[in-house]
Amino acid sequence: MSISSIAVLGTGANGASIGADLIDAGLDPVFIEQWPAHVEAMRAEGLRVHTPSGTRHVHPRVLHLCEVATLRERFDLVLLVTKAYDARWASALIEPYLADDGAIAAVQNGMTTQTVADVVGPDRCVGTVIEISSTMTEPGIVHRHVDPERSWFAVDATAPRGPDVADVLSHAGEVARVDDIGSAKWMKLVSNASVLVPTAALGLPMVDAIRVPGMRELMLDAGREALRVAGEHRVLPIFGLTEASIAESDDVVDTMLDVLYSRFTVPGATTTVLQDWGKGRRSEVDDINGAVVAAGRRLGIPTPVNDAIVAVGHAIERGEFEPSLAALDRMRPA
Repeated sequence: MSISSIAVLGTGANGASIGADLIDAGLDPVFIEQWPAHVEAMRAEGLRVHTPSGTRHVHPRVLHLCEVATLRERFDLVLLVTKAYDARWASALIEPYLADDGAIAAVQNGMTTQTVADVVGPDRCVGTVIEISSTMTEPGIVHRHVDPERSWFAVDATAPRGPDVADVLSHAGEVARVDDIGSAKWMKLVSNASVLVPTAALGLPMVDAIRVPGMRELMLDAGREALRVAGEHRVLPIFGLTEASIAESDDVVDTMLDVLYSRFTVPGATTTVLQDWGKGRRSEVDDINGAVVAAGRRLGIPTPVNDAIVAVGHAIERGEFEPSLAALDRMRPA
């Protein structure tokens, strides 16, 4: 498949970072974004991505969601980098502008591959796993905590357009081409269940949160529950781990946590969940720890730690209390 027309649907911190990488590689992606101020800032001043190696300044083509209906071109590839809970409507929005032999790559947290496939068809959906650390608090400016060489993706190599997606994403990070994307995504869910909501609930950057006495143990317990309810999903190496390193590990969750913190986590970096809460937004708690709880219920396997984490996340989003160290006791099962 020749990739001549690309859209990045959802250009928050991660989507904008990836889009900037594609522009630097000589591609010409269309940015499609729902935050009006961000759209206008990129149109007026371009996009600045601050990375450890320096600042990049690019000038993307940008559309607001309400302008999608004016499109006349059709896209060979759409990188869907929205929140997991937005996957269905966002796929439906862009489907009329997807080429007949095009594909949507679900570059998201959560188990969204089937959701996207339900909208556009399995032959036009490519599951992926993403590991990038970045934040955006003001329009038009992204702080990416790791350079592309320390970013990581997994792509479904068995999908008809999988190789093309892998080639495109290789401009933004290391890409693993896998033959079981469902299992790879579940392993990322194990990692996310350990880190994203639990550390956010404390209101701390990831590096600081894990140092709180008792926190690492809670994080590991949440991940171990997720691994126990994996069902048909296999234990696969992610984050650049190898089959041998997984086989030799006495505790896969502990090994993944160490790799995540050593390779992808930097001082001061907060999770996307804490960023959402700081902006008064709904988080992906139901797509992460909530997915673990739902799987446990289907299989009849208790998930008390993830149950408690979901309850804390919902309470924070209802405004009942703010993220703080007091949340640690709330996340411990009764």
